[in-house]
Amino acid sequence: MKTISTDELNEKVVAGDELHIIDVREDDEVATGMIPGAKHMPLGELPERTAELDPEKQYYLVCQAGGRSAKAAEHLESNGFQSVNVDGGMSSWRGEKV
Repeated sequence: MKTISTDELNEKVVAGDELHIIDVREDDEVATGMIPGAKHMPLGELPERTAELDPEKQYYLVCQAGGRSAKAAEHLESNGFQSVNVDGGMSSWRGEKV
């Protein structure tokens, strides 16, 4: 599984790279702030919402610390998607939140 640090991801966000970020945290967690441009898709909903995703794109998965996003990345990879786990999750994120 590919991983990226929160600092590396933030560099891409700040540079304006086209990113496809999925935040797999629960509603109460995302209420504290999300990475700009991230799509909220709780881990429990991911299996039935996978059809909303484009298999031609690479997805960055983020949660609070990196465990749930690793499970999400494994799920996507097993379904033919390119995924990258954001190591450390939102507890390590120092960038802008929306």
